[in-house]
Amino acid sequence: MIKEQLEEVRERVNAACLRAGRDPKSVTLIAVSKTKPAQAVQEAYEAGARDFGENKVQEILQKQPALPQDIRWHMIGHLQRNKVHQVIGKAVLIHAVDSLRLAEQIEQEAAKRNLDVDVLLEINVAKEESKYGFFLEDAEEAIRRISALPHVHIRGLMTIAPFVENPEENRGIFQKLYQFSVDINDKNIDNVTMGVLSMGMSGDFEVAIEEGATMVRVGTSIFGAR
Repeated sequence: MIKEQLEEVRERVNAACLRAGRDPKSVTLIAVSKTKPAQAVQEAYEAGARDFGENKVQEILQKQPALPQDIRWHMIGHLQRNKVHQVIGKAVLIHAVDSLRLAEQIEQEAAKRNLDVDVLLEINVAKEESKYGFFLEDAEEAIRRISALPHVHIRGLMTIAPFVENPEENRGIFQKLYQFSVDINDKNIDNVTMGVLSMGMSGDFEVAIEEGATMVRVGTSIFGAR
């Protein structure tokens, strides 16, 4: 079942890329395995998935030793500062740097181990009270301050769009984040690149791809409801 659903999602990713005139290889599909057992991850792995997203540090710590070592784990959930030391070196990318204090904690832990840590800045484009992240108008200043941290490297941006019945309602959200990433890229800030745009989930990833997403985080459409 997971294999078939993963294949269907891949086909939808490819179709969205073709509609947007993009190479399907420009989009990384992250299979969001949060709350799912290691066996489900193994099934998706055997069907070709290599990038997996988790919301909780504990789940990465539990699953990683039991699964193939070439899996690329993405920390996509809100990261508490007291958990940073557990996840750096294990996640290839931290998607949700939502405060300067979190970035500084990552720097502190990375410096202790002489590690470089790739991160995305989480942007709360829709200004939802229930969500974390910087507002667009505050993001450039945050990027400039985080760029001064030698072990933390901003590789792009991430957003969680509102939950909507009609994915078209989120098109404007994705367009705003894409445009902001272009604007930041044009400023050539040291230690900052905008190669990654992590946006779009099961309900709206096709629209996100049409608007420039380079990573989509898909869970339910691959693994079923939680």
